[in-house]
Amino acid sequence: MKKRLYSFSKKTLLRYLLLIITLLLLIAILFVHFCQRKTIVKPKPDHTEEIKRLTDIADIYFETDKKDSAIYTYNKVKSLCDPKTNTTDYVYALSCIAEIYQKQSNYIASEASATEALPYLKNINNPRYSWIVYNLLGINYTQSFDNKNAIFYFKKAIHLNTSVWRKSLAINNLVAVYMEQYKYKEAAVLLNILASQKNISSYNAANNNDHAYIIDNLGYCYYKLNEPKKALDSYYEGLKIRLQPQNSDGLSTSYKHLSVFFQKSNRALAKEYAKKAYDYALETNNNMERVRSLALLVENSEGTDLKKYLIKYIHLVDSLNLANNKIKNQFSNIKYNFNKDRAENLQLKAIKIESNLQLERQKNRIIISYVIIAFALGLILFLYFHLTSKGKKEKNDAIFSSEIRISKKLHDELANDVYQTIAFAETKDLEKENNKEILLNNLDTIYFRTRNISKENSNISTDKSFPLAVKEMISGYQSPGINILINGFDAIHWNEIEKNKKIILYRVLQELFVNMKKHSEATVASISFNIKNKNLQVIYIDNGVGIKNNTLILKNGLQNVESRIKTINGTIIFGNNSEKSFKISFTFPL
Repeated sequence: MKKRLYSFSKKTLLRYLLLIITLLLLIAILFVHFCQRKTIVKPKPDHTEEIKRLTDIADIYFETDKKDSAIYTYNKVKSLCDPKTNTTDYVYALSCIAEIYQKQSNYIASEASATEALPYLKNINNPRYSWIVYNLLGINYTQSFDNKNAIFYFKKAIHLNTSVWRKSLAINNLVAVYMEQYKYKEAAVLLNILASQKNISSYNAANNNDHAYIIDNLGYCYYKLNEPKKALDSYYEGLKIRLQPQNSDGLSTSYKHLSVFFQKSNRALAKEYAKKAYDYALETNNNMERVRSLALLVENSEGTDLKKYLIKYIHLVDSLNLANNKIKNQFSNIKYNFNKDRAENLQLKAIKIESNLQLERQKNRIIISYVIIAFALGLILFLYFHLTSKGKKEKNDAIFSSEIRISKKLHDELANDVYQTIAFAETKDLEKENNKEILLNNLDTIYFRTRNISKENSNISTDKSFPLAVKEMISGYQSPGINILINGFDAIHWNEIEKNKKIILYRVLQELFVNMKKHSEATVASISFNIKNKNLQVIYIDNGVGIKNNTLILKNGLQNVESRIKTINGTIIFGNNSEKSFKISFTFPL
């Protein structure tokens, strides 16, 4: 027969779990309380007034052409801004820095500043700022010969919901890229559309300047498309506008285009227009236009004029290179000071970011702690009511089971003897010595049975007298026909075993011996006690009837044995029993 192994119920485990959860809950509450005391929310400083003040100063530097001071001040504005709350000021500062770099032909730095503003454009309702950034990026990519990206950003600027004037400027810039790609037909189509839209700005001067720019570019497209009449008409129309007092912006470009136009057909006229372009560039102190105009004069001059203009060209180029180097040195000093300030600001920002992260983590930990506490409370309440309900049920079941068992014992073992004794007393002559002796023996048997039932259900002594109580209980089942052997009992330190485990052991042994006396018909029984791996092992063997047909049927006493062992985390094994013997062993932790 296979051994059968039984494990204890989970009631004790649930109790320990309930205790652990309660302790964890207390720790969590203390932790949350500590975190709340430790968390100090510092109000964020408001730099709005300082940002406005510095922006006004930077704008003045920008308008008065003090570009280095403007960049330095705009960077201070940028460092004070929180991109999430001061988004508009932050993007405005970056766009102004990008525009200044662009005017200094530092397209890489300009692109970097404009790109830095891109992620925050979606948070600004006014599309003007998006248009400025897209237009700056488009121009930077145009100057860097990255026409693909230039077209991409000019088209984004065109599709924004902005004024017609801004759309016109973006289209003009897109035309410049098409012209750079020799797409003069596409450029001419767009320019003709723009030329038909007059007075798109509220300022007449702006309208005239824009129209002159469009017409002049259209003339250049016609020139490249080999339509000289249309080209010359457009050039003259643009020049006529630019010769007016308030519309002179771009006049040098008109003169240069006319110089190129007449270079092959009338070199004298080409030289005259180149000279006018140079004079106007000299008057407006535009060195780059002076260089381009001198280049045209060199191409259209001969003899002493050629030498004169060539010397001026070389001298001007050298001067510009020297001036650029000086500007770079001056800018390096300003850049050093700014980088020093920026390093300090970055350090402060890093501290601020770290502080915000800590506060956010703290907040998340507190929220998680509250969730854990709520969950733990719910679990504790559930376990409490579950265990209480289960405990009551088990207690009621135990009482009911005990009552049934006592009732059965009284009926099976005592009632029959009492009935037979009464019948004997009624029918026999008690004067006779023999009958009197039988009656006394019957009464004595009833007395001992009553005493045994009482002992089986009475309180068990678990103090120092426990070993003696066990031995007395076992000896009660001995008789002239039944011999009981006890091994290893005195080697156990019974004082070190828990009270409830002693009670369970006592009742289990009692059930085994009752089962032996009532059912096994054994003449010899042995019970051994030993300790293995901090577990008490008990082995019971008798030579009784054992198990019929090699089939174990658990009922009555053996069921009680099994259920009792489970309650103390023990295991029970029914050995290889036969019809001539019975063996059972059980263990439980000390």
